[in-house]
Amino acid sequence: MTRPKTQSDEHVLELASRLMHNEGPEALTFERLARASGLSGSTLVQRFKSKALLKQRTLLHAWDRLDRNTEEAARWAAKTPTGAIELLVTLSGSYGDIQSYAEGLLILREDLRDPVLRARGATWKAALSKALADCFAGEANMPEDIGLLMASHWQGSLLWWSFDPDEMDLTAYVEHSLKRFVSALTAPARSR
Repeated sequence: MTRPKTQSDEHVLELASRLMHNEGPEALTFERLARASGLSGSTLVQRFKSKALLKQRTLLHAWDRLDRNTEEAARWAAKTPTGAIELLVTLSGSYGDIQSYAEGLLILREDLRDPVLRARGATWKAALSKALADCFAGEANMPEDIGLLMASHWQGSLLWWSFDPDEMDLTAYVEHSLKRFVSALTAPARSR
């Protein structure tokens, strides 16, 4: 008979995610996770098999969280261009300060190295693009791929902010950038 788990996999994966974000992807080891969770290293190896699988499960867990956050933000966003901006500003709040954003880029590197994680990223891209496109459904003369264009602009604005983070708060920078983007798209054709 197997012993009951004293901590759920979800809880352990959340601790692993925090460890990666706070100290970088290479900080995720069975030894360090054992210290953070209070579980033995051998228990963690039994559950997650290898460091590579532990990292993958941790990042899949993070993708699950991002999927939930995106679905929630999309559910509450008004189906207007302003709602699309609000959706992305809401998601931007999870990036935190420049140090947290920089660590997140290291995490993204891990996602890009793994085909399973890249596939999760592609699925999120499609879901986010659709949610954003839904916000433009009532607008005339929008590009067919408006959702992807807006998501791409958002990601670019995050990157440009990171080079001069003291200029403006992240969410204010993103909101300002997205408002200019939407304004350029929705302005009457004769004034462009």
